[in-house]
Amino acid sequence: MTGRKNRHELLYPLGVTPTEEGAEILVQAEGKKVSLLLFRRGEKKAAEVIDFQERDRVGDVWSMTLKGYDLENMEYGFQCDGQWMPDPCARMVTGREKWGDLSRAGKPVRARLLTGEFDWEDDVRPEIPYSDSIIYRLHVRGFTKHRSSGVKDRGTFGGIREKIPYLKELGVTAVELLPVTEFDEVMVTEPAAGLPGQKPEATGRINYWGYGPSFLYALKASYGSGETEPEREFKELVKALHRENMECILEFYFTGKESPGDVLHVLRYWLQEYHVDGFRLTGFAPREAIAGDPFLRCTKLFADSWEEALERRPKTGYPMPGDGKVTLRDKHLAEYNGRFEEDMRRLLKGDEGMLNSLAFHSRRNPAEYGVINYMANTNGMTMMDMVSYDRKHNEDNHEDNRDGTDHNYSWNCGEEGPTRKKRIRDLRKQQLCNGFLLLFLSQGTPLLLAGDEFGNSQEGNNNAYCQDNRISWLDWRLLETNRDIFEFVKGLIAFRKKHGVFHMEREPRIMDYRSCGRPDVSYHGEYVWRPEFENFRRQLGILYWGEYGTKEDGSQDDTMYVLYNMHWEPHVFGLPHLPKGQTWHVLYDTSKGPEKGVYGETAAPELKDQSQIAMMPRSIVVLCGQPGNGVPEEESSRELPAPAAGPEAKASADPSAV
Repeated sequence: MTGRKNRHELLYPLGVTPTEEGAEILVQAEGKKVSLLLFRRGEKKAAEVIDFQERDRVGDVWSMTLKGYDLENMEYGFQCDGQWMPDPCARMVTGREKWGDLSRAGKPVRARLLTGEFDWEDDVRPEIPYSDSIIYRLHVRGFTKHRSSGVKDRGTFGGIREKIPYLKELGVTAVELLPVTEFDEVMVTEPAAGLPGQKPEATGRINYWGYGPSFLYALKASYGSGETEPEREFKELVKALHRENMECILEFYFTGKESPGDVLHVLRYWLQEYHVDGFRLTGFAPREAIAGDPFLRCTKLFADSWEEALERRPKTGYPMPGDGKVTLRDKHLAEYNGRFEEDMRRLLKGDEGMLNSLAFHSRRNPAEYGVINYMANTNGMTMMDMVSYDRKHNEDNHEDNRDGTDHNYSWNCGEEGPTRKKRIRDLRKQQLCNGFLLLFLSQGTPLLLAGDEFGNSQEGNNNAYCQDNRISWLDWRLLETNRDIFEFVKGLIAFRKKHGVFHMEREPRIMDYRSCGRPDVSYHGEYVWRPEFENFRRQLGILYWGEYGTKEDGSQDDTMYVLYNMHWEPHVFGLPHLPKGQTWHVLYDTSKGPEKGVYGETAAPELKDQSQIAMMPRSIVVLCGQPGNGVPEEESSRELPAPAAGPEAKASADPSAV
């Protein structure tokens, strides 16, 4: 039974909206005749064809009230002037349950209603501020598809759920998933010009990442285990993450054909239906409309830039962050900071003129929006490949190695690809430790690409968009092979969380605004209080004064001095004076590798010489001001010549010595 639409009923969104009596159906179509086709599940022929009425058409939107049908057990689609048309607003899509099924290339898909109640119990979104967030980016299939993952349902939402204890141990606070909407991973041929009747055929290649057109309201069916509906499995995943005080952030790709209103409705739907915590916006998203949407105010929103949207956004009446706690309501937008990856990789491999970038990125934390920093992301080399390859190796993509960027800012440490040379392997691990410190000691929100914490490699492929195999799947055996790297990253995340000086709620002011006698953050060269930013310099010291930070337990933070020597030669740094009763202790020294170069705060050795420190090539040292413990540093650890000017000259450059 169908009924004529009343004006107030046009407030229903596009698609099929279940009601107590049946469903409200709205579809956008430019044809002259539009029909609804209903199918019993699994049957090829439509059980019934119901025409939309011209009188119920408003513009290009056709509407219908449907009563008396068991829609929960049926599939549907539309026909426009005799041509099949799937529902672009479908909540569930059938026909793509099996991943990579080449036999279904070009075949139409149908839609189903999202049915069944889900008990969210007392589910609450964590709403973790950017200053306290650690983000972990992963691909649903690739994260657990390798047999070494050890999970029951490999390559599914359930597989991620099984890995929550691992994520909790690592210390991440949010997972960011590559597209999970129903995209077509089977790549097909385009119709040749002048041959409109030509049917698309499978190319044999897979759109592994999922960028491109998709059903924006529907979950990727093949990411489910098949034992129950993928929608329920995904909700169980989100609820389980929230139970562990972890967030779920989804990446959405918009083609630009969607209206701003449609995009807002999509995001609001996922927020309400699936309780997700945020969105990474890629493609052509209407950022201005999204930034100003009050429904998304406490939702994390990532984009390449928000500056233009913020300039045009009307004043909402929300106060800007002041002296109180900066919550997600105060600052929910965040910039995906690709410049961090580029600049810090260049610094890491020893390029000239990168110290200003180090100073800038290490403190950057705008008041209006967050900053997401990363050393590696989906598009590009993994961190292990960053230190193992000079050139991209995309031969397996079968595009003659022409695809993917040529600007990886990587360095193979002396030999291309895998090597048995211990010297090179040790240097690579040292460089990895340097990269992790650059990431986690910067003020912005760190994002870790899945697998980087245990040395995952894509064999030099920097554009693995079509690699649904060992290249893109995480090999969990590396977790044991590179256990030292994993432990280093896990400990570093805990260290960052403990010390607020490395994740302040607001950007450091580089001044003594609390009259402590020292700025909150200050920069130093080989001589203290004399930073050297000449183009040829590759060494810098950054002092974090403890009175401006708060520890995880609420107490005043420790004073930290982070020394960067990205030069391939040793350098000697003078040391700033500490308050009376405190001495410098070594917490990290990457020149000794991920295992021996981590001392721990309770057993941190006290520097034998409190006036200067010798820095090994390509290394980072983190010093902490603590009461003297009488545990001296190893005698042989600093066997470098003193600078020509002598240690006294360096120490006297500290204004506290005057």
